[in-house]
Amino acid sequence: MRQERRPVTDWTLGEEFETPEGVVRWGTLGRGDPIVLVHGTPYSSFLWRDIAPALARTRKVFFFDHLGFGQSDQREGQDLSLAAHARNFARLLDHWELSDPSVVAHDIGGAVALRTLLLEKRSYQDLTLFDAVSGDEWERGLFQLFLEHEEVFQKLPGYAHEALVASHLRHATHVGFRPGVLDAFLTPWRGDSGQAAFYRQYSQIRQADTVAYEHLLGGMSLPVRLVWGREDRILPPRYAEWLHERVPHAELHWIEGAGHLLQEDAPGQLLACLTAGFPSA
Repeated sequence: MRQERRPVTDWTLGEEFETPEGVVRWGTLGRGDPIVLVHGTPYSSFLWRDIAPALARTRKVFFFDHLGFGQSDQREGQDLSLAAHARNFARLLDHWELSDPSVVAHDIGGAVALRTLLLEKRSYQDLTLFDAVSGDEWERGLFQLFLEHEEVFQKLPGYAHEALVASHLRHATHVGFRPGVLDAFLTPWRGDSGQAAFYRQYSQIRQADTVAYEHLLGGMSLPVRLVWGREDRILPPRYAEWLHERVPHAELHWIEGAGHLLQEDAPGQLLACLTAGFPSA
């Protein structure tokens, strides 16, 4: 029997956590062993709208929007660096009283989860990284242009900004978005305030914040799983191989015919990986 999907716009984070620079909004589903889902950029926890309810059949699932993203506060002057996101994630884990959860992270969420583990000294039961920023030379392409010319992008006419963001989002999926999904991802970045927020967060995400922990990757002893879309054009497969070389005990799984957004391109295969469990030590 086909499972009925919730409407794509029906995703509301009902809980709030106050940080020094604004409110982070979060939610939870299910009961059982905790698992925390960490999104990347320019996305939000909306990415987990199919994955979280499925995991919640057997786990207690936590999800949130990074400060400056989605339903969390967006305002001038916020520190939206990877280091700041990691500090906020550590605060959230403390607020939730989670001392040893499973963590699943995507895109820059990978760097946030790694900084929180290695530099903020929080512990996880296990860690799954998929199509994730982790290290190496990842300041490139359009992202590098955002870093170098923020003031130019801030001045784009609204229609040009929206077209650029829509194109960037489409570039992340190999099979395309279902109806209504692209519009939902665009919503937080629309209008003058959304446009400012979009380039504000990109202008603060720096490679130096991943270099800071690269030397610690080989010392991780917790179970680690890497999952990657073969057709990822944002972080191509060489980034998975780079990470696997530095965390040699990690499992590495390839998903064929999928791009950067496994949640959109191959949710069933991603879910199968997340529910498979880790081999016994």
